[in-house]
Amino acid sequence: MANTNSPNLSTSLEQGVPPRVRFCPSPTGNPHVGLVRTALFNWAFARHHGGTLVFRIEDTDAARDSEESYDQLLDSMRWLGFDWDEGPEVGGPHAPYRQSQRMDIYKDVAEKLLAGGYAYHCYCTTEELDTRREAARAAGKPSGYDGHCRDLTAEQTAAYEAEGRTSIVRFRMPDEALTFTDLVRGELTFQPENVPDYGIVRANGAPLYTLVNPVDDALMEITHVLRGEDLLSSTPRQIALYKALIELGIAKETPVFGHLPYVMGEGNKKLSKRDPQASLNLYRERGFLPQGLLNYLSLLGWSIAEDRDIFSVEEMVAAFDIKDVNANPARFDLKKCEHINAEHIRMLDVKTFTESCGPWLKAPFAPWAPEAFDAARFEAIAPYAQTRVTVLSDITANVDFLFLDEPVEDEASWAKAMKEGSDALLVTARAKLIESEWNAEALKSAILAAGEEHGLKLGKAQAPVRVAVTGRTIGLPLFESLEILGREKTVARIDAALAKLAA
Repeated sequence: MANTNSPNLSTSLEQGVPPRVRFCPSPTGNPHVGLVRTALFNWAFARHHGGTLVFRIEDTDAARDSEESYDQLLDSMRWLGFDWDEGPEVGGPHAPYRQSQRMDIYKDVAEKLLAGGYAYHCYCTTEELDTRREAARAAGKPSGYDGHCRDLTAEQTAAYEAEGRTSIVRFRMPDEALTFTDLVRGELTFQPENVPDYGIVRANGAPLYTLVNPVDDALMEITHVLRGEDLLSSTPRQIALYKALIELGIAKETPVFGHLPYVMGEGNKKLSKRDPQASLNLYRERGFLPQGLLNYLSLLGWSIAEDRDIFSVEEMVAAFDIKDVNANPARFDLKKCEHINAEHIRMLDVKTFTESCGPWLKAPFAPWAPEAFDAARFEAIAPYAQTRVTVLSDITANVDFLFLDEPVEDEASWAKAMKEGSDALLVTARAKLIESEWNAEALKSAILAAGEEHGLKLGKAQAPVRVAVTGRTIGLPLFESLEILGREKTVARIDAALAKLAA
């Protein structure tokens, strides 16, 4: 049984050696929250230990990778507040940091693996592989590659090539168990029958992930690999490859691995890119704060304390220990994510909150004409709105009554608030408001007095006024809203509501 962990690396943190970790996404589609969680844990680990974060782009899949996705990745990293020490736009001693620009490196390593006997050409066709796999399953045996081409003679190789067969390159796995200590899951052992020889280069010469990922980690001297649990099954393969790379003088040591728990979505299924709530762009468009989203994502497998859910990114970095990550799957709870984001919105100073709302106060989000927006009115209402919104995009519906010519028509709110006698109440309220001083306290007294004349408490009395003025039964504090809207517009909207009731 081979234990492949390096004793030097397994104790490197205790010895004060700064770690080198990497975040290496593929530029395929929109970034998703599982990817962000992985980036966050790597970034926090590096920053906590004063180490280096390498940002590497794994873009060897020409059919799926795109420059648009590459640009989105970089933009997303900047929006989230992640910085990196080596990688795109930063450079570093191991450049280039895009795999599509490192093809000569992979070709050279593959040739050395072949020459050293660590890899071999496999001429099996897809049909032959499928037939043998089905036979293995029928016999109750493992259905992985059976090593058919592992020890071909020169004559057999020549015969295959004479047939015009093409070959892939397979790595030769050792015939012994592989044991390593996972930072999250403890000691793990994989038996050789469960980890067969695997492909590292396609028939067309294109290197596969199984080669390029560990080769780049080796050449970039990565000490700790923190990645998703879905990649755990590939770890013994990479450990065996590392041993070969060390013997060839390409790698210095084998990194320490830590596999982060699955992020689960609905129905006990792993959250996938296809799940609507997985898209990072969705959270940006809704107006989540980066610090709110990161706070929640950090809780998917880790916690700062048993009784504490709200904390800053800086506090997370100070407290983060990979040994505290829970190996059990973590369930993504959108409601809790929204709650945590709302708490971070409350913690903003008013000026920052006001500035952060900017994108949702103009086209295409705002339903009012640009010239109708009044910055002074918005600044006056902002402190009240800040206590109500869950995400920044909520601001639009909360303040639209200030900038629209007429309030939003919400028939459900109208039906709920405009009961029998509401017209009489509005007439009385209108008169009281016209006579009142125009400040929140005085306006509350006016509505209270109007309600008393009709035998209604304040809550019942203010409902028709709120709907008449704002269009909705729920919203920002009414009397502060009336003060900011102004006497003329308030009275005009009550008149419009009375006309609608009369009709």
